[in-house]
Amino acid sequence: MTGNMWVRQIHRWLSIVFTLAVIANIVAMTQQIQAAWIGFLALVPLIPMLITGLYLFALPYLGLRDDTRREARS
Repeated sequence: MTGNMWVRQIHRWLSIVFTLAVIANIVAMTQQIQAAWIGFLALVPLIPMLITGLYLFALPYLGLRDDTRREARS
């Protein structure tokens, strides 16, 4: 796997963890549980997700695409 593929996989798994954290936060709010750490739980995967997302967004503009895509075009 190339570096870009690893970043994509990490980004996908972080999005799943983020979704679960948001669901846990919603469940806690509906049960009126007052735990601040549940609210901050979603920030743990969100920060690395922001970094990987910005990297993936910038790939086409920086010309750092996968070599496999370049070979497929030629």
